[in-house]
Amino acid sequence: MGQRNRLQYIILGLLSQRAQTGYDLTRAFDHEIGEFWQASHSQIYPLLQRLETGGDITHEDLITGEKLAKKQYELTPQGRTKLNAWISEPSPELTATKDDFILKLYFIKSADDPRLAPMIAEQLQLHRDQVEHLQARRQTVFPTDDAIQAAYGHYLILEHAIERETHYVAWLERQAATNH
Repeated sequence: MGQRNRLQYIILGLLSQRAQTGYDLTRAFDHEIGEFWQASHSQIYPLLQRLETGGDITHEDLITGEKLAKKQYELTPQGRTKLNAWISEPSPELTATKDDFILKLYFIKSADDPRLAPMIAEQLQLHRDQVEHLQARRQTVFPTDDAIQAAYGHYLILEHAIERETHYVAWLERQAATNH
């Protein structure tokens, strides 16, 4: 399934939680969803139009201030059915990650390559920072058991991300120790 096809389900899922503006949806990709999926403003807004044309979402014009109108989108029953069908489908494919660092490593031919140690050091710092960020998000978003139960799937994703990054840091630390 292409990324554009998956993006429609992410938007439907976000709208299943509450009605939102395009701006709200874009911000979700900067924060929560951005931990595991990226989408830009230029992808989200045209897709909102297609989903509305297709009958999966509808909008209401909200007036803020004196004249500013915002479209607040919500799921239609058809959109909810489509989202539920997608969630219920099996997910039999492993999706390759797009990691530039790993791709660059593929082309390093020798442990003596002078580019290797700085590359590893840079990634080590980035992934340590990411672990710290994710742990802070867990503290903020899930401070109680009730918060965990209210958004359990989101909690599982955050836990997965913390474990993934922690293991990545451990691997990078081993590589840094052997490639200094």
